[in-house]
Amino acid sequence: MDNVAKFCKMTVFEIPGNRVIVLLSSGNLAGTQAIVSVLTQRCADGAATTNLLGATTMFDVARLVSDAMRETEERDAKYLNGNAVGFNASFIVGGQLAGEPMRLFRIYAEGNFIEAGTDTLFLQTGETKYGKPILDRVLAPDTSLADATKCVLVSFDSTMRSNLSVGMPIDFLSYERDSLVVRRRRFDDEDPYFTAVGEAWSEGTRAVFSRLPELHW
Repeated sequence: MDNVAKFCKMTVFEIPGNRVIVLLSSGNLAGTQAIVSVLTQRCADGAATTNLLGATTMFDVARLVSDAMRETEERDAKYLNGNAVGFNASFIVGGQLAGEPMRLFRIYAEGNFIEAGTDTLFLQTGETKYGKPILDRVLAPDTSLADATKCVLVSFDSTMRSNLSVGMPIDFLSYERDSLVVRRRRFDDEDPYFTAVGEAWSEGTRAVFSRLPELHW
């Protein structure tokens, strides 16, 4: 029998009115949890520039996460490689510090990272291929937060239908520019709103498919 467990892959560091920092993790669970634990422990020192609660820019935040990843890999990789299990952990880091614009980074397993810009409407980590088409087709620079929310949920629904290794719960977070306050929602099995969105999308997709023009040979 498979041993199936559920773990939250979203971590939020915040100081009300000062900063909101969100980490989304993918990859080896032991590795990502170790990295988050290192970052959390360092925050116990207070608002020092060497931790996420004292960093002065979001770029510094991304660098601190990257440093923690490399330190954890340096410590654990030799033991994992000896058992043919590579160290694999990656993160999406986003948020806003007071006085700075919102910023979003994708940090790869090697610790290097890229930043989303005006030509990058979204970043993904983990299982991406099944849910990406809807994001590519729907999202635009002027997409409202409400429509982006529905798009993300449809993306998850599509992924779960095609990949049994991806499942509930979905930890969802919404952030409005300059608010320095997050809204969070967890979607569990049989959540009525998530179920309604998935069913409406399936019905709408079938309806549009039935109206596609026939191929004349």
